[in-house]
Formats: sequence, structure tokens, C-alpha cells
Amino acid sequence: MYAFPTLKFFIKLIIISAILQGCKSEIDDNSKTKVSLERNDAEIISMSSKALPEFITRLSFGSCLSEKKDQSIWNNIAAEKPDAFIFMGDNVYGDAYYKDPIFDDPNMPKMQAAYQELAQSRQFKKFRDQVPVIPTWDDHDYGLNDGGASYKFKEKSKNLFLKAWDIPLGDVRYQRPGIYASKTLGQKGQRIQIIMLDTRSFRTELTPTDQYNAPGKERYIPSTSEKGTLLGLEQWSWLKEQLEKPADLRILVSTIQVIADGHGWEAWRTMPYERSKLYKLIKDTNVENLIILSGDRHAGAFYEREDLAPFKIHEVTSSSLNLPGSYWRSKNNDTSIESGPYRTTPMQYEPNYGLMDIDWNSRIAHVSLVSPGNITFDKEISF
Repeated sequence: MYAFPTLKFFIKLIIISAILQGCKSEIDDNSKTKVSLERNDAEIISMSSKALPEFITRLSFGSCLSEKKDQSIWNNIAAEKPDAFIFMGDNVYGDAYYKDPIFDDPNMPKMQAAYQELAQSRQFKKFRDQVPVIPTWDDHDYGLNDGGASYKFKEKSKNLFLKAWDIPLGDVRYQRPGIYASKTLGQKGQRIQIIMLDTRSFRTELTPTDQYNAPGKERYIPSTSEKGTLLGLEQWSWLKEQLEKPADLRILVSTIQVIADGHGWEAWRTMPYERSKLYKLIKDTNVENLIILSGDRHAGAFYEREDLAPFKIHEVTSSSLNLPGSYWRSKNNDTSIESGPYRTTPMQYEPNYGLMDIDWNSRIAHVSLVSPGNITFDKEISF
């Protein structure tokens, strides 16, 4: 004879069902999160570019590009027909500010969205099809304005960088901290070495200014400590090894300025002991064929030191591609001029990029700071 279920049975059934549903919901939620994260990572379009040639006679370089602003400067650079373009950091503006709700989001959605937007730019896509791109990062594509070693999402940021720029899985940057790297192209007599420093991953804290916005002290003042580092021990050792390798022309890419002394923004001057260490390394390795390239400043200029070694140390700063300093100067009615004895040209506050024509026979690099529709600064540097 069939027995009808009791009320007690139904209560048990409801409780078990609720428990199972709760478990299922938890599993589903976790699955959705996992799928979402995987989908977000997968949505990053790798920005591959034309393969690097073996022989370089014309380099282009620049920094500080907002993915949200006009991208037409890529047409200007492509028209120069460079053999490669060095993208010197702040290649997107994906950093989150302290007050942003997503500041503590470990998935870095703003960075992912920034890479997506740049990858989808038709002008930049056309440029990448024509010109090989060699990228490094600065603070805004690192993830934190003026950020250094303490940035808690730097490993996630590194993974996004490597994927976004289509860095091959066998690259050494997957195996060690930071993204510093070097490339040597060409045969003996025409070898160019491009050294890309990482001035973010290992940098200790800077010394805040004691006079906010005062000329020369805008944000930071030089540290008096000998304990801080800009590159970290391993990168310093690696840099020495690179400078000791054979090369006919060396390009040292530092995302922040090295020689400039006339402002209180980020630069090597904020860590005098580290900068002296770099100057000494350049002198001791006798790399008179070295040219420093830098970005970050939203302005461009040429710099030179001839009192540190038996040869001149040259630096060219190119910044910004589409976020010019002229905008902020106009907005803030700023007419100040960067001081300092080592700048050899006026400041270029309009959008700009750099060009380097290499004459291997005469061993001269003709370097230009080009601002479409504005003044172009030129210099010949012997190597």
C-alpha cells in the first residue's frame, strides 16, 4: 500500500533543496567570476606589429599617448618611414586614481579597457602594420601615477602589458621581475643596441616636496638617502652587462628624464645617488656611443652633459604624442620656463615625436624632435 509523504519529509526535502541550491549558486557565482576574468583577459587584443628588420637606419620614438584622444599623429610618424618606433611609456592611460571605486580592483579593468581602446584604433592598427613597435611602460601604463615598487598590482599589470604588446612566451621577461629588456640589431659596424630600462617595478619611494608647485619643487625634491634605488640590484647588474656587450650605437631608454635638473617632477634627479651611479657606469664602461632617450614630461627638449666623462652624454626627451604640456600651461596660466644649465634647446610643449637618422659610414646620428606644424629641433651626435 502506498504511503503518502509526511509533513516532516517535505520539510527535510525543502531544506536539502535549499542547501543544494545555495551550493549551486555559490558554484555558479564563482564560475561566472572565473569565466568573466578569463573573458576579460581574452578580450585584450594583442597589438602585434611588423617584425623588426635586421638593419636600422631610421628610428622613431615618442611617449605619453592617451587612447581617448586624437590618434592622427600616427599618420605623421608613418609618413617618415621609420624602421622601428620606440614607445617609451605612458602608452595608454589605464591607471586608477585613489578615489576611483575600481582603485582596489585586482583585475585592473581601467587598464584592460585602455589597451582595448588603443588596439581598436584604426590609425594605430595601420601604423603597426607598417612599423615595428618596441614598447616599455611608465607610470600610467604601470597602473599608478608616479608608482614604484610598492604598487600591489604590478604583476597583474605586467601580465597585461606582455599580452597587450604580443610579447612571445619565450621572452625572458616572463621569467624575471620587471620588464627591462634589450635588443641588438645589425652586423658588426652597424650594430644598434636598444636598452629599455624599467624605472617602475623596483623604484623605492620618492621624497615629497616641501613647497607644493614651487618652481623646481613641484612634486618632489632630491632624496638625501643612499639606500633608495631606482633600478634595483638585479637590473643594475644587468645594465652593466649590457653596456659591456659589443655595439656600434647604443640607445638607452629611460622613461623618466636623466639629465634634466630644472623641475620638481619625477626624474633621476630625485635620487641623486642613483643618478651618480648611472653616470659613473657610463664613464667606467666608456660608452661614448650612447644616446639617452626619455619621455614622461609632456614636453620635449635636448639635454647634454660634458663634465662627467671624457665624452658628452646626450639625452633627447620626446613627450607627448597627443597630451601636450601646452594644454595644462594654458589651463593654469602657466608661463614658467624649466630652468637648468643642461638643456640645449627651448622646450617643445606641443605634440611631438623623435626621429633618428643613422649614418653608419660617417658614424653620425641626426636626431630631430618633430612637432607637426611647429618648430623642429635638430642635432647631430657623433658616435
